[in-house]
Amino acid sequence: MIAEGANINVTLVFAVERYAKVVEAFLAGLEEFRERGGDLRTVQSVASFFVSRVDTKVDALLEGKPELAELMGKAAIANSKLAYEIFTQLHDGPRWDRLRQAGASVQRCLWASTSTKNARYRDVMYVEGLIGPATINTMPVATFEAFADHGRAELTLQKDVEGARRMLEHLAIHGVDLAAVTQELEDEGVAGFAKSYRESIENLPKVKVSPR
Repeated sequence: MIAEGANINVTLVFAVERYAKVVEAFLAGLEEFRERGGDLRTVQSVASFFVSRVDTKVDALLEGKPELAELMGKAAIANSKLAYEIFTQLHDGPRWDRLRQAGASVQRCLWASTSTKNARYRDVMYVEGLIGPATINTMPVATFEAFADHGRAELTLQKDVEGARRMLEHLAIHGVDLAAVTQELEDEGVAGFAKSYRESIENLPKVKVSPR
């Protein structure tokens, strides 16, 4: 679709590995569109990377393990920081420079599912922890109002990326398979979106075409 000049929101991205494939498809699409004579200035895209649902799944695996309590509520932001690291790496270098010089805009990271699902956590943690250049944060009204009231606005997304990497490694050492978690989330998300789509189609009013 990018190669045809369409503006695309690639959604339901949970895994860093999946995100890397999304950016690769975006870059390849821009290159093909350019070869066809397309104007790269007309193409915009975002990659919707889901956040809080990762903590919901991981925390469930950590419940009842007091020795791992310090890891709870940490996986989602760490996972997102590593995805953003991929963003900076793939939107850099000779390949990206050629596209940028031809008018291309970056495929921005869109942080989705950023309301806090666990009442024990700060209600704006997924907003405060993911602030950085070329990003979008989609917030429900309650989260938006909470951040306007008491949120801290500072660049956080590129802080302590190595710490985020170590935290995820620590989870793996203790048996948390993040790849399996994110695959499960992706499968559930696709199934949910497909169900909503089918229901929407089924509930559309039947249009009657009157004879002329």
